[in-house]
Amino acid sequence: MLTIAGNGMGDYNFDNLNIPIDKFDKIVCDKNFIESGDNILKLSFKEAKEYILENYNKEDILYVVTGSPLFYSAGILIAKKLPHDQVKIINNTSSKSYLLEKLFISETEVETISLHGRKRIDLTKFLTNSYTFILCDIFTIDRVKEATKYLTPKDIEVTIGYKLGYKDEVIEQINICDYSYRAFDLTQPFVLLIKRLFTPKPVISLDSEFQTERGMITKQYKRHLSLQNLYLEPNMTLWDVGAGSGSCAIEAYKRYQVKTVLFEKQEQRNEFIKKNLTSHYVCDTELFEGNAEELFERVEANPERIFVGGGGAKVIARLPYLYDRLSSDGVMLINAITLKNLTQMISVLNEANIEYKVISLSLTTYKGKLDLIEPERQLFQIKVLKSLV
Repeated sequence: MLTIAGNGMGDYNFDNLNIPIDKFDKIVCDKNFIESGDNILKLSFKEAKEYILENYNKEDILYVVTGSPLFYSAGILIAKKLPHDQVKIINNTSSKSYLLEKLFISETEVETISLHGRKRIDLTKFLTNSYTFILCDIFTIDRVKEATKYLTPKDIEVTIGYKLGYKDEVIEQINICDYSYRAFDLTQPFVLLIKRLFTPKPVISLDSEFQTERGMITKQYKRHLSLQNLYLEPNMTLWDVGAGSGSCAIEAYKRYQVKTVLFEKQEQRNEFIKKNLTSHYVCDTELFEGNAEELFERVEANPERIFVGGGGAKVIARLPYLYDRLSSDGVMLINAITLKNLTQMISVLNEANIEYKVISLSLTTYKGKLDLIEPERQLFQIKVLKSLV
């Protein structure tokens, strides 16, 4: 029989356990626990898992986990591998519950993510509610700082919960825009709570909501079609090549919660992109300023989606490289507004034996009280699907 119990908040000990421990044949815990005894096994997760799976039907085992066994706990992973009638869970206070009780914050106002041992932020939960609670490791604050670099100090408020339940616990606001937080020993247990101070903008944006250089923007209807044809899903990575005003990447982030990587060579357009990223509260994005064809290699992770909205002949020549960088089952969408560019793109794809489909879009809108005809340039779209085979 296996009993999984949380030790609650505080040091790595058994002081907060709600059950007598002398009745168990073996007590399994992490190597960080300060307790000792003949029947106490301090093991890594892998070792604990192997021991429990081998002996749960022979011994009465207590597995002590930190905090709550129901909150990002290794105990649940082991429990799911055992028969239900062989597992008992005894809950305790989690770091999240402890901090929210201290700050008088309702659970319904909070989304939770873990960046403990993780590099990627779950954008479906990050700043999507009034508060975001983050389980942390030594790298977390720097990751959050990078992810929020286009927000202003007035957009978020960050509270650290440091060594919760210890005698020297700290719960206070910190400024992640400087390095004052490094006064804390970040190898010790800590969590973050981010309060969102801004009101998110509607996910569908008007063209007038973006600052542009001489109207260099993928217009609203074409933007919608382009995003639809990219088959975006949350937490994918989208490269926007020849980003212009950044409108496609920004709306992709707001509508689909994707990580965006933008490439733009024109200096003035880059300044507008930065302003647009800030005004639309875009997080976890990267902007590469300069010739895109020279910057692709600087991005380590491969994208699931690529949108090519500009870049000229040198970018067109690197379409096969972009195809190679595309993840399996990925999509690349290429926009062209001239027959010359369309011909160049098709020629490059054919030479590389890359399959594609082409559609053309002619769009006329009507403006003002008189419904004045306002035709837009014809758009050609080339869609490339990267097969799993």
